[in-house]
Amino acid sequence: MKNYLFELKEGLIIAFRAIRSNKIRAALTTLGIVIGVTSVVLMATAIRGIDTSFKEGISSLGADVLYIDKWAWFSNEDWWKIRKRKNIRIEEYEEFKNLIKLPKAVAPTLWIINKVKRDDKNIENVFVTGTTSDYLSTTNFSFSAGRFFTDVESRGSRYTAVLGSEIAESLFPRESAIDREIKVGDVTYRVIGVLEKQGSFILGNFNPDKQVYVPIGTIFKHFISDRIRSITINVRAQNPDMVEATKEEATAVMRKVRGLEFGEENDFSVNQQEGLTTNYDQTVGVISIAGYFITGLSLFVGAIGIMNIMFVSVKERTKEIGIRKAIGAKRRTILAQFLIESSLICLLGGLIGLLLAVLLSQLMAQFLPTTIQVDIVMIAIGISLLTGIIAGFAPAYTASKLDPVEALRYE
Repeated sequence: MKNYLFELKEGLIIAFRAIRSNKIRAALTTLGIVIGVTSVVLMATAIRGIDTSFKEGISSLGADVLYIDKWAWFSNEDWWKIRKRKNIRIEEYEEFKNLIKLPKAVAPTLWIINKVKRDDKNIENVFVTGTTSDYLSTTNFSFSAGRFFTDVESRGSRYTAVLGSEIAESLFPRESAIDREIKVGDVTYRVIGVLEKQGSFILGNFNPDKQVYVPIGTIFKHFISDRIRSITINVRAQNPDMVEATKEEATAVMRKVRGLEFGEENDFSVNQQEGLTTNYDQTVGVISIAGYFITGLSLFVGAIGIMNIMFVSVKERTKEIGIRKAIGAKRRTILAQFLIESSLICLLGGLIGLLLAVLLSQLMAQFLPTTIQVDIVMIAIGISLLTGIIAGFAPAYTASKLDPVEALRYE
């Protein structure tokens, strides 16, 4: 054991000495590894950050919520066939709510896109969601200030509004939004609540942070008729285990409300977040494979560069290898020496790449969600060492096989 430790110590000393004596060459050699490790870590942090953001966004909406809609979110059905379906009207929602028994909560939703403004500040193309007081029970929303509108306010179509966190920050950057007035189009609303940040980068404009919530009656009164726009009915199960049973009941009740006979196809769709999650996983999976393949190529190029430099190093130090063998150095000692040297070069490159990736991820965080965790750091270090061992094995093996007599004659 002492012999192995001594050989390891000597190998490290010789490796450091070789790197120090060829600083520029070592720096250029590590460049490929620096780029490769930086790319791998940035890719991993971006994917992890987006994944975390997406799951937080889905969680805020409620994973046990069903969405009864005219449209199928993820379906191979003929678009023109779905388009011909009758709109789901608010009267049908009222009947559906009175008949269904299993859900924890049921709420209608209808969104429009409009300009939201306050004094000289305005935001274009905001998703304004019209709903009722029951909507809060179909989500996992929490508030940084204020509250959601009450049953009296929603039934009376009061001009009250709840703002997503980003909307509130844009319109009221240095003051509370509560009890202040905003305009949706030309209609004035009083702000009664502001949501905590809880949306998702992936959800885009459907991110709750970028929405305004108002009583649905005000949408019908000022912006759109329920005769020309279909509403969506949000149905939340009592718990995740009850989702399938709730879906079956919701389908049966909705068929009754729509007056469908036995054997007739549904003229509505019951959508689930599971479809969104599956679609997201497939998309991110393809992006991940492509990204890691490209970053893997940069590591491969870096490994080839290190292998070439190590072969050059073996040639330059052939006489030194001959002397060491002549005085008793074993093959494994020579092999370990060059493996340690290549691994050390890669490890230094990996650490530099990791540091660079951390700095760049802070810049990326301004545009994309990023998350650096311990396992990503360990993977980066592991990749660096593995690359060094693989890249250095062929030169190290060549050095260990040199004949001492021929090596001593080498000029």
